[in-house]
Amino acid sequence: MSNSSLLTPGSTLEKRYRILRELGRGGFGRTYLAEDINRYNENCVLKEFSPVVHSPKAAELFDREASMLYHLQHPQIPRFRELLRTDLGGNQSLFLVQDYINGQTYEEILISRQQQGENFTEAEVTQLLFQLLPVLEYIHSKNLIHRDISPDNIIQHDADKLPFLIDFGSVKQIAANAVLQFNGQSDTAIGKQGYSPTEQMRLGKVSAASDLYALAVTALVLLSGKKPQKLYDINNKNWDWRSHVTVSQNLGTVLDRMLSEQPGDRYQSAKAVREALKDPKLSQIGSIISQMVTMNFVGRPFKNTTQTATRNHTPVHQNPQLVNNHSTFKLIPWKTLGSLSVILVPGILAFSVVKSGFTLPNLPDLPKFSSRQQPPDTSLEEAEIIRQEKIGKRRKNLNINQDIFYQKVDELYYNKYPELQGRSLTEKPEDAAIRRKWYEVAEDLLDKLEKGGEL
Repeated sequence: MSNSSLLTPGSTLEKRYRILRELGRGGFGRTYLAEDINRYNENCVLKEFSPVVHSPKAAELFDREASMLYHLQHPQIPRFRELLRTDLGGNQSLFLVQDYINGQTYEEILISRQQQGENFTEAEVTQLLFQLLPVLEYIHSKNLIHRDISPDNIIQHDADKLPFLIDFGSVKQIAANAVLQFNGQSDTAIGKQGYSPTEQMRLGKVSAASDLYALAVTALVLLSGKKPQKLYDINNKNWDWRSHVTVSQNLGTVLDRMLSEQPGDRYQSAKAVREALKDPKLSQIGSIISQMVTMNFVGRPFKNTTQTATRNHTPVHQNPQLVNNHSTFKLIPWKTLGSLSVILVPGILAFSVVKSGFTLPNLPDLPKFSSRQQPPDTSLEEAEIIRQEKIGKRRKNLNINQDIFYQKVDELYYNKYPELQGRSLTEKPEDAAIRRKWYEVAEDLLDKLEKGGEL
């Protein structure tokens, strides 16, 4: 029996983490919502691994994996705080401590929708893919494989509606192997039946392609509302999802390849999937829109005090002089873009509509403009806005993906200023000095890239 029963609401672990409630339980222990007393009672998650085998090899593996998780810095991955070893009721226990993401899992959202006779639409699933693929691209670039992608390991953040990838399976894999080896058994593979591919579940072999396989299964479950076992033909050993759900030819082709039985037949990177999802029809719509609007997503956007935005990525405020030269300043919420997610970035973007006689064609998925929308208030000085614009223009001239660029700058920024880890950047005057540090890091990186360096 797990010793986790000693942790009850109100109890304190290591004189630091006050237990609020149990969030769930699994094969390795329980998961708790707690308050970090030393960090102004911030909410955090304690994931217990019990029992823990105390062998030098297991300890080394836990420490190494914890170190890799600690260095992950992505706005859609909960921040890893520490790997905590503690004595609990006379037994040594191990806890993984992470930030708490307030929101619902996609499994919970799907169950709620099914009660109303609905599933996720193709536009919503396509948007989810475009929002999660850069996250996978990032973790794979760090030589990490998630191993356990499924609707219950993706949380939709309440504040900005972005999907967060939680519950990495790599630490669970170490725990499972340590326990089994201690009992004289062979290694076991961590994954989720129906979601993880055969080579992962039977052989323990993982790669970027195995994560992409699980992501495709997740997409089909959200589209159909059915469990993976209902979508897979076990007799013919292939996916029979098309008899349950209808999608566009382009999305269907991409999903089929992601679900290939042989790992080598799948896409080998998240970037390759993103490129394949760029439906020519959507690209044509994007070309039309580009004639109508000027997209001004430049510099590093900071937390806005007046608009709801993506976590760590908020609307960029345009130079007032530029706004005055156009007819109206518009804000288009991401959730209204539907299948246009392929050509526009997540969050809330700032657009200025160019004065011309060009009229909007009758296309069903195009965003609607409202003449009553007004420019957001901003506390940024004009000089700082211009600096943001210059950074954005230099990045664009180098043809660098903005998400990849921001992730790299963030990584360099926090490596240079570790004391600012977890600090939210806002547009308030008191944060001006911190913003300048971020600009300097971005400009130094651009200098290097313009001289032929690599990102």
